[in-house]
Amino acid sequence: MKNDNIIQQKSFAFAIRIVNLYKYLISEKKEFVLSKQLLRSGTAIGANIEESIGGQSNRDFISKISISYKEARETIYWIKLLKSTSYLSEQEAENILDDAEELCRIIGKIQITHKSRHNK
Repeated sequence: MKNDNIIQQKSFAFAIRIVNLYKYLISEKKEFVLSKQLLRSGTAIGANIEESIGGQSNRDFISKISISYKEARETIYWIKLLKSTSYLSEQEAENILDDAEELCRIIGKIQITHKSRHNK
């Protein structure tokens, strides 16, 4: 993993947090359905970023980075739902929610920048 690719680093660190949160939810809270959805979307963010980096074309890059953005939005939904149903406390949810929203902002900027460079 490159040391200078911030989104790659942040999405990988976020995936680790999601995996650990998933383990907590299934072992401590005995929640298996919502947590599985969270695991899928939360780890897919970084996986799609990795695919975008290895994209074969500009269109492929945009496609994968866009999927990554959608997965980040979905992850925010699951975190909010887990908080609203008391599987996560306010404090537990807010910290990881902040990170998910930061990923959305970064990925969104990447999309805008990349599209504007290639539409010229």
